[in-house]
Amino acid sequence: MPITSVTKEPEKLSLTVVADFPVPQKRLWEAWEDPRQLERFWGPPFAPSTFTHHDFRAGGRAEYYLSGPNGEKWANSWKFTSVNPIDSFEAEDGEDNADDENMPTSMTFTFETTPTGSRMIHVTRFSSVQAMEKTIPGMEEGFRAAMPQLDALLETK
Repeated sequence: MPITSVTKEPEKLSLTVVADFPVPQKRLWEAWEDPRQLERFWGPPFAPSTFTHHDFRAGGRAEYYLSGPNGEKWANSWKFTSVNPIDSFEAEDGEDNADDENMPTSMTFTFETTPTGSRMIHVTRFSSVQAMEKTIPGMEEGFRAAMPQLDALLETK
C-alpha cells in the first residue's frame, strides 16, 4: 500500500496524504503531467476519471469528470496556481463546485526523492472545519482506492 500516512489537522483546515512509491521522482511526476496516465488513477476504481483538458502550467486548467457505475458524471476542474516541474504543483478547485462550500478550496502536491524511490505529499485545504468533517471520509476512501492504481501504473513503465 503506497499511502504511508493520512493526517487531519482541523486547526489548519487541512488533510495531508503521504504516499511512497518505488520509482524515481521524475517518473512519479510524469504520471501527473500526462492526462492519459492521470486518468488511470485519479478517482477510485468505481468512478474513473476522464480528462478533457489538461493545461499543466501556472495559470492553466485541468477539466475532468468522474463516471459513476450507473452512468452518473461528476465534473470538476483545477486552476493551476503554480507548477514547478518534477517538484510540486498547486491548484485551486474549479468553479464547477463553487456552490458547494464542502469542496476543498485548494491542494498542493509535493514530490520528493527518498532512499527507496519517491514520495508524494498531498495537502488539501478546506474553508471550514464543517467542510472537512463532511468531505474527508469520502476523500480519504477515494485516496485509499486510487493510490494503489497509481502504484500499479508506475510499475508498467
